[in-house]
This record gives sequence, structure tokens and C-alpha cells, in this order.
Amino acid sequence: MKRRTFVQAGLGLVTMSLMGGTAFSQEKKPISWWYETAAPENQEFLRTLVVAPFNEAHPDEQLTIDFRGSELDKQLRVAMLSGSGPDVVYTAGPSYVASMAQAGQLLPLDEFAASLGWNERILPVFIELGKYNGKLYALPKTYETLGLFFNKTLFDANGWAAPKTIAELETLADAMKAKNIVPFGAGNADWRPANEHYVSLVLNSVAGPDNLYKALKGEIPWTSEPFVAAIDTLNKWWQNGYFGPNYFSLTGEQAFAQVATGQAGMAPTGTWNFTNVPRYFPQNNAEPGFVGFPSAEGVDYPIYALGIGSTFSIAATSKNPEGAAEVIDYVFSDKFYGDMNTVWQGEWNTPLKDLSKVQVGAEVLPLYTETMKGLADAVNANQYGYTTWTFLPPATDTYIVSGIEEIWLGKLTTADFLAKLDETFKQEQSEGKVPAIPERV
Repeated sequence: MKRRTFVQAGLGLVTMSLMGGTAFSQEKKPISWWYETAAPENQEFLRTLVVAPFNEAHPDEQLTIDFRGSELDKQLRVAMLSGSGPDVVYTAGPSYVASMAQAGQLLPLDEFAASLGWNERILPVFIELGKYNGKLYALPKTYETLGLFFNKTLFDANGWAAPKTIAELETLADAMKAKNIVPFGAGNADWRPANEHYVSLVLNSVAGPDNLYKALKGEIPWTSEPFVAAIDTLNKWWQNGYFGPNYFSLTGEQAFAQVATGQAGMAPTGTWNFTNVPRYFPQNNAEPGFVGFPSAEGVDYPIYALGIGSTFSIAATSKNPEGAAEVIDYVFSDKFYGDMNTVWQGEWNTPLKDLSKVQVGAEVLPLYTETMKGLADAVNANQYGYTTWTFLPPATDTYIVSGIEEIWLGKLTTADFLAKLDETFKQEQSEGKVPAIPERV
């Protein structure tokens, strides 16, 4: 779920709706889907590539998409509690799915997965991630990773190379500061949980995915030394000014745009920002670059932290679960993958097992296809890291977002932050709220 950056389109909190075909007919079975904010051009892509063709292929049904903006998560929680939510439940990730499944708000998808061939069509790790207590409740809309975008044109002009180690990253950031260039193009004005992108980066690239796996399984506490080193490293970057002076006033998109203009040198962020590359880099005559985030000593490079930006489920109260399943099935088709990724990169990397039949347009940036292939290879080889919004339970994840700000602003120590994190995680673990953690090979 644009995890996570909601595209700003001047829509505010206004709910908008897309309906394909002719006026709504009471004779047709309605299928409702609530979506987050989308820019006008992306709303059009959803209309022409999802709504219209689905309704044409299913004349007895009527799919509608309502845009709920940045309030989607809140509105969805309230609606699900009252049983008035949409048929297609679009969540911010597995941590939300676990709590909804536990509350009986979601329909098990195992029968649909078997009858529609999802088990054969989707990468196995994502089938496992969608399970709760052995039953399948969700499929990911997209899988993503974190890394380092940079302005290759700026790098070439200054003789800089993309860093592979934390030491190289810090040396480069200091060199950028000396030239009045903000090292990290970053901002959370539109999406406060952007904070956890950076926490996820250091947990994987400093503490390492093996330690993360142990903590997620409850085998070591979150107060362990590797996590202390990770949070201390992130705080050092903040105190050194790597995030610049306007982090709290810039949106994620505005911050990313500064990388294209050369005001900032790098953007430690996720692959969802590929959607912003064609908006800003060409007009600034700049070439983009993307690499895995640098690693600390003793941690492999690159580490691709696995993230699920949003998920599809079906409401337990849906009056048309079969129709909702047909919508999800359409999204996981080869044709849809190719069509949507041609026009909207970074948001629709559905986890299809076999991409050999998928065709994308020639205009798609090779950097994007190369990055997605690298991520797919890492997942297939079971060599990946863990993003907080995908693998932590909801209260623990929420605490990371607020707690890291308190560290940055000098209101909390690393030790106190990790102690609270550990306490919250253990409580949710005892309540069965931790998402499924696939075995690490």
C-alpha cells in the first residue's frame, strides 16, 4: 500500500469512485473495493486496466473502486468492526491481516486458491505470508524492497561511486554535505510511517537478517546488541544531518524529486518510488540509479528486505465473495501484470511465480526490470531480509513509527526504545498477532 508513500493528487480526504461501463444496474451483483489515494493518471489506469475490462468480461457483476485517501486504514478498521466494509479488503500489509483474521473479519481463501490456481501461480513464500493459524487469508498486491536510489548524473560529475558498505555510505554523505547537498532525500509530511523505512534498512543492513529472523521467532530479544548498533547508527545519521533540515515538512514525493534536481544525492527508500522516476528525472536531464542498501561489516551485500506494500482479502460479511475472488484472480493474471507495469511501475509487482509469459512495454525503464528480477531471484533463493510493516504485528509496528522520532528528537534513548519494542512485541506474540514467518534456509 504505497508503503509506503501515498501519491498526492490534491484529493484530500474526498472519496472518489470509479465504475466501469454504463450506469449501475441493480440486476448486477456489486463488488466494492476501497483503494488509497491515486494520482489522476493512476486512477485512469485503474479504470481502463481493471474496472472496465473486468466489468466487460463479467456482465452480471459491477466492480467499483472508491478512493479513500490517506484515511483508508482508519476507515477500513471502523467499517470491518461494524461489518460494513468493502468486498475486496485492501490492507496495508500482513500485520493488519493477522488481527483482522483473528477477529473473524476475513474469509479464508483456501478454496479459491485451489479452484483458481493461485497455489500454482504465486510464489510460495507469499502464500505462506498470507496465512493465519494455517489458513490463507490474504494475497499481496505487490512485493517490494528497500534500497538506495541516487542521481547517477550527479555521481558521475563528482566522481562518486554507489556505496556498498556503511562506511562508504557515511563518507559519501559527508562529502555531499560539504557541497551543500542533502545526503538523503527523505520526508514524512504525507505519511508518518515513512519513519519505519529507515528503521527497516538499518535492522537488515546493520543488525542483519539472521538476527532479525531470530527476533521475529522470539529466539532473541529486541534489546540484543545487533539492534542497539542498528538504531544507534540510524540516530547518528539523523544527528549528523543526513536527512536534511526539512524531513518533517517534505512529502515523500517532494523529497524524491530533490534527488532528481541534485538538491539531494540519494534516497534510501523503496521500489515503489520507481513510479516517480519518469516524473522527475527526465525533465532534469538526470539519470537515475538504484542499488541495494549498503551493509555493515559482517552482513552480506546486498540485502533485499522483503516487503508487502498491501494485501487483498475478502470480507467475511461480503455478499459476493465469488465476485471478489474473481477480481483478485484478474489482478494475478499475466496480461494485467504486463499492462499495469508498463504504465505504473513500482506499485503492481504481483508475486507471480513465472514471468516468462509476461510482456511489458518497451518504454519501461530497464533499471526497473533489472531490480525486480534481482528481488525475485533473492526471494526464490530464500535470501532476503524483513521489512517492519510486513513482519511485525500491528502495535509493535506502530510503536516503531513514533518511537524512532523520539530518539531523533532526544526524548528517548536507544535502550529505552528497544525495551518498549521488546515488551510490545512479546505481548502481541502471546496474543498470536505476529504474522507468519517462513522458515529461513
